[in-house]
Amino acid sequence: MKENEKFEWLLECLMHIIGRASIKIEEVNAIVRKGKKPGKQVKAYNLCDGTLTQNEIAKKAGLDQGNFSRSVERWVKNGIVFRFEKGKKEVTFLHIFPIPEKSNGKPK
Repeated sequence: MKENEKFEWLLECLMHIIGRASIKIEEVNAIVRKGKKPGKQVKAYNLCDGTLTQNEIAKKAGLDQGNFSRSVERWVKNGIVFRFEKGKKEVTFLHIFPIPEKSNGKPK
């Protein structure tokens, strides 16, 4: 593992630990499940694992770009997703932790 990959991995772990300690899963669920298509919102949120671009996430989740863009801005504003820019065109997102697809807020 290269040094910068190790650093990125450690940073991701730190973000997950801090996120879990500071924001309850029920709160994340309430923020993410807001809107007309909560199932697609959850899928998009869980795809924010740092490996996909904004376009890829929207496409895989079945959301149009405008809808996903508004959702991800809300998530970033609420501190449950972080935005990383790797140039002018490539933007990736990292959630604080994935959430279950069922709406009860409890982990699987």
